[in-house]
Amino acid sequence: MPEFTDPLTTLVRRGREPAVVQAVRSTLAAVISYVAALQLSSEPAPLTAPLTALLVVQVTLYSTLTTGIRRVNSVVAGVLIAIGFSALVGLTWWSLGLIILASLVIGRFVRVGEFVPEVAISAMLVLGVTRVAETAWDRVLETLIGAVVGLLFDVLFVPPVWVQPAGEAIEHLARRMRRLLHQVGAEVTGHTTVEEAAARLHQARRLDHDIVQVDAALRQAEDSLRLNPRVKEGLLFRVVLRTGLDALEIAAVVLRVICRTLTDLAKERREETLFAQDVAAALEEVFLHLGRAVEAFAVLITTQVTANAEQAEERLVRELAAGRDSRDRAALLLLEEVRRHPRQWQLHGALLAEVDRILDELDVEKRTERLAEELDRCSREQQDRHPVLASVRRRLRRSGYGWRRSSRK
Repeated sequence: MPEFTDPLTTLVRRGREPAVVQAVRSTLAAVISYVAALQLSSEPAPLTAPLTALLVVQVTLYSTLTTGIRRVNSVVAGVLIAIGFSALVGLTWWSLGLIILASLVIGRFVRVGEFVPEVAISAMLVLGVTRVAETAWDRVLETLIGAVVGLLFDVLFVPPVWVQPAGEAIEHLARRMRRLLHQVGAEVTGHTTVEEAAARLHQARRLDHDIVQVDAALRQAEDSLRLNPRVKEGLLFRVVLRTGLDALEIAAVVLRVICRTLTDLAKERREETLFAQDVAAALEEVFLHLGRAVEAFAVLITTQVTANAEQAEERLVRELAAGRDSRDRAALLLLEEVRRHPRQWQLHGALLAEVDRILDELDVEKRTERLAEELDRCSREQQDRHPVLASVRRRLRRSGYGWRRSSRK
């Protein structure tokens, strides 16, 4: 049955997308910087200020703070280069080429990182707006106004946390994997042609593209958690989502190998079914539970409410247990079939090993161990990177603990 959504719900959902929020925030910051520049600069149209604000304001506070300085350096360098050229030569085709070349070379020495092209862009824009050397200080002032407004805008109006879009992307990936596992389970029960098996293999390979998109959404979510005063357990959220995506990525790779194994079996058994009826029924049940387990795993790692997380964990444990039972039954039936007809026995063993790998990656106890190890590793890295800050935190925790203990007395 198709799912219908009203226009208002669609509008609200679109309004929460990172691209929409970034467009609104950048527009407001640019307008505010332009208004401020009109009051402080003598230029009638101080467009350098909103240009700088557009370059500085980012989707997350972390990216704004980490890239803002490099962007300001690139804009200031471009402005100064343009001012120097406007004092010496006019705007011609050869001076334009020379200013671009000079901007790209100088950009390598002023530590602007990946924003070297913006040095040349800023120089061209400023050179096109004005060629009067007396406006040098106004241009630099406008740049500083735009940079300050952009930085203050993200500090005072902290960008939203993008955990929910990343969680939705992870759940969408898990649903695709579940559907593919169910399709694989349905195909092993009958006669599967090479073309049908190859089509499933092609679908499994397309999961790589989905993983790349999910990884990009997760990186944005990780940046939104860093240095964000709204979030108290940012490290925990980042580790849970990242390790969860790593497990799903491994499961997707193993799923592709399963489809490759079934395709090889289809090539060897063109005129018959892939498995006997009882073996096929057992394998279909295995893939059914694997699909449900993958979906439950995604819900578990993306759920922040305790009650829902407990329900997802219970469902995951239940599906994994049922999957292992079905796998053991299928293994016994496959062993009997291999004894009767030892054809392509190595593919049977490979198929069972691949199923075991997915079950192992989704195991709750092993995931808890990996989470603890990753949290310890991240904590050690933070302490090594910022030893003074780590020492202050430890002192605050000890003093807070002592205060709580004395207050209880």
